[in-house]
Amino acid sequence: MANLKLAKVKKAYGSVEVLHGIDLDIRAGEFVVFVGPSGCGKSTLLRVIAGLEDITGGTLEIGGRVVNSLTPKQRGIAMVFQSYALYPHMTVYDNMAFGLTLEKGRPKSEIDAKVREAARILQIEPYLDRLPKALSGGQRQRVAIGRAITRDPQVFLFDEPLSNLDAALRVQTRIEIARLHERMEGTTMIYVTHDQVEAMTLADRIVVLNKGHVEQVGAPMELYNSPDNLFVAKFLGSPSMNILPARIESAGATTRVVPEGGSTVDLPIATVGTAGGAAHLGIRPEDLSLTDEANPPFGGTVVLTESLGEVTLVYVDIGRTDEPFVAKLPGEVSIARGTKIGLTARPQSMRLFDEAGQAVRPRSRRAA
Repeated sequence: MANLKLAKVKKAYGSVEVLHGIDLDIRAGEFVVFVGPSGCGKSTLLRVIAGLEDITGGTLEIGGRVVNSLTPKQRGIAMVFQSYALYPHMTVYDNMAFGLTLEKGRPKSEIDAKVREAARILQIEPYLDRLPKALSGGQRQRVAIGRAITRDPQVFLFDEPLSNLDAALRVQTRIEIARLHERMEGTTMIYVTHDQVEAMTLADRIVVLNKGHVEQVGAPMELYNSPDNLFVAKFLGSPSMNILPARIESAGATTRVVPEGGSTVDLPIATVGTAGGAAHLGIRPEDLSLTDEANPPFGGTVVLTESLGEVTLVYVDIGRTDEPFVAKLPGEVSIARGTKIGLTARPQSMRLFDEAGQAVRPRSRRAA
């Protein structure tokens, strides 16, 4: 078991700084997922932890030991790459055993036992005598994971391991990785992905990165339900949270806001700002429902519908100039383009952000 501690970790390429003083504590045995848009620094951060990139500033500890100057091999880590990185001329067995054969004094019987145990865990025993070219993408990725398992690492690092797989294989392999973490209790896993489903379903905690900074760290549902700022609010969720520019009409025990394109809403949030101040109102698509009210909180004209089977996405022009308002409605809902509809949501489900984009917490959340 090994914990990781990053203190003010920086990475620069010449004059271009990619990581800007990352502070992060990862507990032993935890499954942590790094997410963020392309270019946010998540893969660079993973490579810094692996020792594939030098640290420009700050310290990195693994298991209580500063590893800034240690090689990848000395850090007790194993990395699974997006591209599998298998030797094409070697069998599955030899690919999985290769790293162990380089260690002097390692008995062949021990190597064989480790390879076969990893193959059993990943259900690839029938393929041990095959070459990589005879395997599917999902099978190749399991071989790459098996090669990492044989090394008994303290920390597993995954760099977008499922991005080359089709949708069905991604689901299957994601389940296998989750089971692997359960079987290898005590092994710390750090996983980089741009896929929100992977992040939400695999992670004990998610680290949201943006432009080389950590925006928020927390359990998946904590981040989903209580984003710290507009960036996290819009990044997590598909479709993303609807964000409406708003004006604070009055403040006190509750906060009355008037969103652009909507009607007045009373939120169960303590005093913020002053009357007339700018803010942002957030509503997730799944929190919206149709209403027959004469003066609905949000009303407009349907510009597009997408039927996805169990749900229907309805895009509504509510008078905004930049993007449509999105509602996620039950799959049986059928609404023609050009139809005028009304939408509503419970005030408790809405989120308020100040002018700078920082979340304004309800009193009950603050007290917690």
